[in-house]
Amino acid sequence: MSFIDELKLNASLTDVDDYYYSTYNPEDLIGPCSFSNNNSLSTVIGPYIHSIICFLGFVGNSLVIVTYALYKRTKSMTDVYLLNVAIADLLFVLALPFIVYNELYSWPMGPVACKLLRGSYSINMYSGMLMLACISTDRYIAIVQARRSFGLRSLSYSHVICVCIWVFALLLSIPSFVFYQWYEPTNHLVIMIGGNNQTATAPQYVCEMKFANSETATKTKVALPSIQLAVGFFLPLLIMIFCYTSVIVTLMKAKNFQRHKAVKVVVVVVVVFIVCHLPYNITLLYDTVSMFDQGDCEYVDFLQAVLTVMQTIAYLHCCLNPVLYAFVGVKFRNHFRKIFKDLWCISKRYMTPRRFSRGNSDTYLSTIRRSGDVSSETGSSFTM
Repeated sequence: MSFIDELKLNASLTDVDDYYYSTYNPEDLIGPCSFSNNNSLSTVIGPYIHSIICFLGFVGNSLVIVTYALYKRTKSMTDVYLLNVAIADLLFVLALPFIVYNELYSWPMGPVACKLLRGSYSINMYSGMLMLACISTDRYIAIVQARRSFGLRSLSYSHVICVCIWVFALLLSIPSFVFYQWYEPTNHLVIMIGGNNQTATAPQYVCEMKFANSETATKTKVALPSIQLAVGFFLPLLIMIFCYTSVIVTLMKAKNFQRHKAVKVVVVVVVVFIVCHLPYNITLLYDTVSMFDQGDCEYVDFLQAVLTVMQTIAYLHCCLNPVLYAFVGVKFRNHFRKIFKDLWCISKRYMTPRRFSRGNSDTYLSTIRRSGDVSSETGSSFTM
């Protein structure tokens, strides 16, 4: 049984900080579940698989942000949404290593970092999913409601919508800021045998949810997964299905090769979203419904192991978003190639410092920005 599983078991015994003294016959005591399967998966998925996800997500989303900052500029609603998705995913993968560490070990970074970590994790999760729903809505307006799109698809509207989404995600994440606390669990069971006190593992600081009473704990442990399922998955899923189904129907009526090619892109976007998030959310729903049912150790261990695997698959989506939404566009791929071309040119210039001063370097970077702006065309990166 891992350290964090033992702490969670102790935290589930009571929500107060007092020691409980009892006299038990050691033969009557039943040891806690070992969760061997879930622990084995966590030791592999945590350090290794999540590291790959963090690396790929960091590189892909950073390239999207750099491209918008130096080359493309945001000239449509979809561009604004794509930039915000990249920011949310980047912050998500930056927080993921600390989340993994917190789940495997004790938390040494203090109460402020604990609340910021869990709160930002929740904010980025909600905002990223809702931004994807906004991209599908923008594509619906641009293609299905093309006659009305000029009045509805303005940059000012997109900025207001993005601000509202970030604020809404912050409001949904308030429980994470409130209930996640950095504390030293002191609710270990003390067993008095022959007058000698034998305590459990020495308490260490953890960053976990802590409640004042069992009623608050019950309501919160049901409400938080329910909100995550409703707002963080089913709402974006329903919006994407409706919008992209309408887009596909409209594109199929057009006798144009590019439009039919775009249908494949839409199908891939929806399928990847469902494959990544549907298994995890179904498992989370089942886990929430059966949260207070009694089950044997093997069953609970199996369910937690499945939840760990499905959650990792859901995390993969933050790596795929740059490919599906940004790099799939022809113009965005051109900007992406230009980044490496310009970086290669700059590196060659710096290898000959006598012929290339710092002033020339600044001039060259400004030229890159101007050339990127000139080569950019009005339109969306998610080219249909």
